[in-house]
Amino acid sequence: MAEYKDIHGTTVRNSAGNLAGVKTGELFYDSTNRDFKYQHPNVTSAGAWRTGGTMNTVRRRLAGAGIQTAALAISGTADPPLYSQVESYNGGSWTEIADVNTAREEHSAAGTQTAALVFGGNAPSRTGATETWNGTAWTEVANLNSVRGEATGDGATNTAAIAVGGVPTIAIVETWNGTSWTEIADINTGRNAFRGAGGTTTSAVVFGGYTGSYVAINESWNGTSWSEAADLNTGGGYGAQTIGSSNTSALACGGYTGTADTANTEVWNGTSWTESGNIPTSTANNGGAGTSTSGLSFAGRTPSLTGATYEFAGAGADIGAWSTSGNMNTARQRLAGSGTQTSALAYGGEAPPGALGIAESYNGSAWTEVADLNVARKLLAGAGASNTSAIAIGGNPNRAIVELYNGTSFAEVGDLTTSREALAAAGTATAAIAFGGEQNPPLVAVAEVWDGTSFAEVGDLNTARRFLGGSGISTAALAFGGNTSPKGQTELWNGTAWSEQSDLNTVRTQLTGTGTVTHTIAFGGETPPVTAVNEDWNGATWSEVGDLNTARRFMGSGGTATAGLAFGGDASGSQNATEEWSGSSIETKVLTD
Repeated sequence: MAEYKDIHGTTVRNSAGNLAGVKTGELFYDSTNRDFKYQHPNVTSAGAWRTGGTMNTVRRRLAGAGIQTAALAISGTADPPLYSQVESYNGGSWTEIADVNTAREEHSAAGTQTAALVFGGNAPSRTGATETWNGTAWTEVANLNSVRGEATGDGATNTAAIAVGGVPTIAIVETWNGTSWTEIADINTGRNAFRGAGGTTTSAVVFGGYTGSYVAINESWNGTSWSEAADLNTGGGYGAQTIGSSNTSALACGGYTGTADTANTEVWNGTSWTESGNIPTSTANNGGAGTSTSGLSFAGRTPSLTGATYEFAGAGADIGAWSTSGNMNTARQRLAGSGTQTSALAYGGEAPPGALGIAESYNGSAWTEVADLNVARKLLAGAGASNTSAIAIGGNPNRAIVELYNGTSFAEVGDLTTSREALAAAGTATAAIAFGGEQNPPLVAVAEVWDGTSFAEVGDLNTARRFLGGSGISTAALAFGGNTSPKGQTELWNGTAWSEQSDLNTVRTQLTGTGTVTHTIAFGGETPPVTAVNEDWNGATWSEVGDLNTARRFMGSGGTATAGLAFGGDASGSQNATEEWSGSSIETKVLTD
């Protein structure tokens, strides 16, 4: 029998405990626990939903097209009126675009955000009207041969789509070639009000629906004929349509079971349906777009009309985690930090009872003391790109002072126009923004932009506050949390003004964070009590991800939303701990697991 070395070219390495530096998939022997072990990526075992941006117009019985980050929501109703409005989704927010020519409900759609097709429905009587979208305008084209509403369908573009079933309860199927509709093989069970569908003109599935009662029937299309496949676990109708890419990959979410609206979500793999994480709210008549691993559900009935959007991530998504790294030389809290996960700077802070001027440089594994600030202070803010370039802003006791670090020393430069402490900042040493804070008292909403030479006041925050977190750059920044009730406020700076966004899930003060306006993590703080909570911002909403190993507040930070850094802080006393955040992580498994 071949030995392990003969197969892999190496022997099994031995380690007293987990093996440091082991490669993913490499087998090793833990002599302490007497186990053979290996490591693999730590990923989710089931799909999950997170909240996306809310639609501008609440409605139901609408249609959708596109993918999760580039979708269309088309027409629909508010019982009444019928809507002709169309909205475009960019993965974070909805924008109204050109209307369809015929307002309608219970219609179908296919295609992409820039090349879509809408067909059939009730306008208010049943119609076969078809319109094509070129990214700019809708154009009426040839009608369906069979007028119908409550049908389903899908398709890859505005030149290749499939329409299936509908009211009256029919089995008729038609395909669109960019010019006209052609009747093809019928589905085996005529029905309407489908729970969903997904795919193309050559590979599709349609599932659920109404035949006089709500059913779980699932049929698969191979481009020539329909065949019955495994039923849904939860039958019903009026779910999100067009979430899927083929007859082996689709998503059922929401709908009406015959007795109640449902939050049920199921994933189709070509053989069977598997229940996954439910939509946060039971919803029927919702719109859909995307794929079985990256789906989108929007609007609908809950039972009231809603504009809520939910984004689905299938099983196998990376699970982020914090890991410990080298401790700081000086334990402290209320400090500032900047830079990246492998090149960061910590400066100022407090080791009660006094303020500190100490600065330390981080190289990805260890901290080294460097030249001090000229003015020792706490509750300051910082920004910078690396451990050789940073700006230290405001603080206590000298609330207006600003210093630049060049990799060798700090030098005083132009002061803030509004002196303050407990503020936040974002950007670099040559282009930064400072916002919020307090003058002991009052709280301030003032924002100032640094151009490399001086600060100039710009548009204020909508909510004055201190002890807030910040991320981004001087022209695109995010402010979140703080001590002003309800302590979860999030605001986005677009270079001109601040606008209110979705609140943090865990409201808190004395937190920190890092990232951009489209992807940020916010971690730690006090609710009270002091918390380890970490939340991920996707440009529209916050979602909780892996917590810090040590709950603390008043930390320094650096890095990005996928490679972050947290250091120092307060947890019943000043801390010197450093933690590194990875948007993906590795799990060690025993061979017999």
